[in-house]
Amino acid sequence: MNATPQVLAVLDELLAAAGPGERGALWRLAEQGRELDANLVRLPPGAGVGEHQEDVLDVLLVVLAGGGSLRTAGGDTLDLAPTTVTWLPRTSRRALEAGPDGLTYLTVHRRRPGLAIKPAVRTPVYEGGEAPCMLDLVCPECGRLSADRAPSFCSACGEPFPER
Repeated sequence: MNATPQVLAVLDELLAAAGPGERGALWRLAEQGRELDANLVRLPPGAGVGEHQEDVLDVLLVVLAGGGSLRTAGGDTLDLAPTTVTWLPRTSRRALEAGPDGLTYLTVHRRRPGLAIKPAVRTPVYEGGEAPCMLDLVCPECGRLSADRAPSFCSACGEPFPER
């Protein structure tokens, strides 16, 4: 069965309904079965998104209102104004800063894969024996580990423990 196109949001209405101080993601694409993600984001005047890098996805950034700048890893600054469409290729480093009127933009990118639980990167190597902090609890005669935290004599063989 074919999917049916639908209007998900009217951006002018979303922006008009948002409070003047409301910031961050004002809307997100959340439909089941989608292959895209999209976010409507508002930054207040002077706010920014610190330098970061997206290693997996290209992002399309469309400025809807206000203005600001995008700083690249090479030190270039790109001006952002309403109707500016900017391509942020994967692996590119960038930072955003809103201008005096704030910055409202829409980002669109391929949907991120879901988070998965992965095994630990490093598996501890077992070298055998007891942890060094327990060596003083091992009987020097028979090798039995004492249950007593400050043993005087081994409960198995009766051998005295060395003085601490």
